[in-house]
Amino acid sequence: MIIAEFLKSSDELTAGFCIKGHSAMSEAGTDIVCAAVSSAAYLAVNTITDVLRLDPYVEVEDGFLKLVFKTRAQALKAKAMTEGLELHLKGLEEDYPKNVKVKYGGVQNA
Repeated sequence: MIIAEFLKSSDELTAGFCIKGHSAMSEAGTDIVCAAVSSAAYLAVNTITDVLRLDPYVEVEDGFLKLVFKTRAQALKAKAMTEGLELHLKGLEEDYPKNVKVKYGGVQNA
């Protein structure tokens, strides 16, 4: 299962996100759920880093992607992108509840 956790500040601003796991919908290379999540996640990270020119903490490994904003100002500038990613992944969770789970966690300063 793919777990997407959105890190929220005390005022519900998205301070980052972590996406990990594999959907196990089908074989690697043919898994449409994994492809949809991966594509959305990379679009978000690339937009935040290359289009908005922000410099958040980013970590990428096989089956794992984490982005955490270093400042509240970064989180505010990327708000539309992170909200769009959250909506997209929640839609996938509704369509594929056995393969995608969206959850929320807290962070201290964002």
